[in-house]
Amino acid sequence: MLDIKTLLAQAGSCHDPATGAISMPIYQTATFAHPALGQSTGFDYTRSGNPTRQALEQTMAKLDGAAGAFAFASGLAAISTALCLFNQGDHVVVAEGSYGGTQRLLDQVFARFGISVTYVPVAQVDAFAAAILPNTRAILAESLSNPLQIVADLPALAKLAKDSKLQLWVDNTFLTPYWLRPLELGADLVIHSASKYLGGHNDTIAGILCVRDPELAARVAYLQNAIGAVLAPQDAWLTLRGLKTLALRLEQQQASAQIMAQWLHQQDFVKSVFYPGLPEDPGHRLLNQFATGAGAIVSFEVDNVSTLARLIEQTRLIAYAESLGGVESLITVPALQTHANLSPGERSRLGVTDTLVRLSVGIEAVSDLIADIETALAGY
Repeated sequence: MLDIKTLLAQAGSCHDPATGAISMPIYQTATFAHPALGQSTGFDYTRSGNPTRQALEQTMAKLDGAAGAFAFASGLAAISTALCLFNQGDHVVVAEGSYGGTQRLLDQVFARFGISVTYVPVAQVDAFAAAILPNTRAILAESLSNPLQIVADLPALAKLAKDSKLQLWVDNTFLTPYWLRPLELGADLVIHSASKYLGGHNDTIAGILCVRDPELAARVAYLQNAIGAVLAPQDAWLTLRGLKTLALRLEQQQASAQIMAQWLHQQDFVKSVFYPGLPEDPGHRLLNQFATGAGAIVSFEVDNVSTLARLIEQTRLIAYAESLGGVESLITVPALQTHANLSPGERSRLGVTDTLVRLSVGIEAVSDLIADIETALAGY
């Protein structure tokens, strides 16, 4: 198998026999003409299949080592489609601290269709085991919890799922296939919000499902076509373009995140830093056992709301915006944004305090990012 850097650089590359173009064209079409009665080019209608989307899906299957990969209009569209694998009365065990949109989808949408959920602490494998019921069908965890970056013991969860005849689903948005390939650890289905690192430029919304088993992949393919929440050709092309530089971006972003986390750890206005790349982080040793990197998200808690307001309002390089993983650094307040749908008590229990900040480190010079924060807090 080619090195992942080579696979990424060649994402979507082709050699058009008519023109010699090496970039996958954007097949911006709803339908495809058939050559003759009863014949097809292999493409009939873009909801069912499109060459640009197919190039992205084939690339993602190679990157994740999957039997099949499927591209959707958003990460939540991908998760929604995957949840349609279940039936009324089925049960899912989910790690606490998952993306707020995932929890909203489970609690306020799929609960109405009879899918029940038990949330358990991310780091407690015994709690996952204790939550399994006769009607449990899957375990869902994130490679790193959002936003506190708690490390899930994925090898142990894979063994638990296999022993219990359950599926293991892993949301690997934070680490991507570059740092972690959960299917190789025994996961059955991997979820990516491709709007984040895979696309990498904050210019498109996309979601990917990668599936290990061919039979399960065929079921997901059927649902993708039946539900129709597919990724449009233009967005598929943008995601392919983003993948080409993923290795370079992630190396730079992680190196800067490591420096930023160490700097924040030394600042008087910071109460706590959450980044598994720090040796003192509780999940550092565990993550090193199965991943090759810690990513580029640094969460930290500041000392008071006044500091938070100054940090948000006075930074000039770091934008106050939702999302993560782009080339531009972004700062987010989870209590007000990604986890605002949770009750104050639930946020407090999960450690999502009113002064918790999530920093997505971009590709800017880290010295400039640090200076931006220092300037914002000048006179503190």
